[in-house]
Amino acid sequence: MEINRDKVFKVLNPNRVWLPILFGLGIVFFLFYNDDEISAAKLQMIFHASFWPVLFAFLVLIARDVGYIYRIRQITGKKLTWKNSLFVIILWEFASAVTPSIVGGTAAAVFIMMKEKIPFGKSLAYVMLTAILDNLFFVVMAPIALFIAWHQLFPESSALQSQIGNSIQYIFVISYLLIAFYTAIMAYAVFIKPRGFKWLLLKITSYRFFRRWRTAANEQGNEIILASSELKGHSKRYWFKICAATFFIWSARYAMVNCLIAAFANINFADHLLIFGRHIIMWIIMLISPTPGSSGTAEFFFIPFFKEFLGDYTIVTSLFWRMMSYYPYLILGALFLPHWIKRRFIK
Repeated sequence: MEINRDKVFKVLNPNRVWLPILFGLGIVFFLFYNDDEISAAKLQMIFHASFWPVLFAFLVLIARDVGYIYRIRQITGKKLTWKNSLFVIILWEFASAVTPSIVGGTAAAVFIMMKEKIPFGKSLAYVMLTAILDNLFFVVMAPIALFIAWHQLFPESSALQSQIGNSIQYIFVISYLLIAFYTAIMAYAVFIKPRGFKWLLLKITSYRFFRRWRTAANEQGNEIILASSELKGHSKRYWFKICAATFFIWSARYAMVNCLIAAFANINFADHLLIFGRHIIMWIIMLISPTPGSSGTAEFFFIPFFKEFLGDYTIVTSLFWRMMSYYPYLILGALFLPHWIKRRFIK
């Protein structure tokens, strides 16, 4: 089983940084065009941010990336050095940033780890494991957030909300159910019945309408079996470390928005919890975005979810958030990729 190198490099092409940037700029232009109050003076409001919350936002961002590096190193049983783990995470984030969120950079991540001398089966297993753990965070945390503050998590009073009605709730429910279903299927296939999952795929593709995908289903089934065998036999300490790292990573990712909002508004502890919960809901909606790295979708939904706290600072905070959490990975990926190719392909 091999990964198509040409397809992977097409995803990792540094020139692709322009696509999500254009998506993001397009939606920002749309928002500006439809807001008569937007002006150059309002854009300069980004400089009104308080210093300490912004500094904390940067520290949280760095902590999140360190968490990613730590987790991939632990998942691989420390087969990756700290330096190699850094390359894997930066390039993985870059691949995710230039592909639709619903697709992600899975194939590219497997290829990158293989070039870091992790065998195919282990690389596939590790990438699938991270996907399952990440999705489990959303599946578990979203109901907790809804239970605590159901009536406050979905925005009610905003221009955008008045235009789309209850669509945010519907989109969330559809996205959550898709993620929960996918995670349950993958967890069952990887941890419980990998051969049974392959049998099911072959059974489905035995019908005439699905027969064209039978070869792909057979390959997918073999990959699941291989990944499952690679994940057996780990200690409880192993699972605790990677689960704790996953919780830390996503909590840090969401906390950055709390910091940025605190830089422009006076918010209390209850507000922080509500913002954290809303970010979870918003992120689940973003996961089914068809645009590269949810570019445009993120900016679009940020306004109704957080305008209640930010008022006139909403759009500049949205831009600040994306400049810190998304666009740096496009730049870092474009910078790291040539060096990584030189290390791994040019002797």
